[in-house]
Amino acid sequence: MAITGPADLHTHTNASDGTGDPADNVRLAKAAGLAAVAITDHDTMAGVDEAILEGERIGITVVPGVEVSTVSDGIDIHILGYYADWRNEEWLARLRSLRDVRGIRNEMMVQRLRELGIDITLDEVFAAAGRDGSGEETVGRPHIAQVLLKKGCVATMAEAFDRYLGTSGAAYVNPPRATPFQAVDWIREAGGTSVIAHPGLYGRDQLVEELIAYGVDGIEVYHSDHTPLDEQRYKELAERSGLIITGGSDYHGARGGVVFHGPMGGRSVDASVISRLRHPSGRSS
Repeated sequence: MAITGPADLHTHTNASDGTGDPADNVRLAKAAGLAAVAITDHDTMAGVDEAILEGERIGITVVPGVEVSTVSDGIDIHILGYYADWRNEEWLARLRSLRDVRGIRNEMMVQRLRELGIDITLDEVFAAAGRDGSGEETVGRPHIAQVLLKKGCVATMAEAFDRYLGTSGAAYVNPPRATPFQAVDWIREAGGTSVIAHPGLYGRDQLVEELIAYGVDGIEVYHSDHTPLDEQRYKELAERSGLIITGGSDYHGARGGVVFHGPMGGRSVDASVISRLRHPSGRSS
């Protein structure tokens, strides 16, 4: 049976750097009038099973997903993967390797903050994330920012990123990790569909063109941080290239009273696109 209605295909839970349980995201999606919601945590699919169970309970389609962290020429590039087999051991090992790099980056950032005179420890970051660093969940910059906010080092989460953790911040580091081209391969090999996440944030349209030529399946056209001009540009590019058009809020929940990046359902696409995410043109997966 075809799914009808809006779908938010980019949300995060506390399996990575969101604030709510996977089931919470599903309930919020239902309350927002969505027909479907994707769980796309950073470098983990640990929240997918819980979300699917809640979706079955309350009658909303849950799309299993992940947001893969990659680097190209020192710049963070994210690739969304939908319907990859989250029980495939090789795929899980690859995601684990990405989380290992995140762990190294967290250690490096904390050390830089200490060098800047800020009294912060990795244990405090783990506590902010509600975990001990083991397991399949990810710990990232928003958790470091939470500690800075709690200590009064910054007044807002945005200030934490502007001053310390963002790409121009004093404590920013970006160790080598997988390339976006590798992520496209890994997602495909796990039976999934690859989509370039929020391309308007990178300023790297040549790389977007290279990824299209390489065989990426789609582009996230609609995103909370895209301008109308971004959306128009990437919509035209996707249509010209025969790619899947997706969209989502990139909902992370609220920290310090601010919702990042947008509210649940703030950006969406018609749920009919889900059939293409399940079965991209020319592929039998």
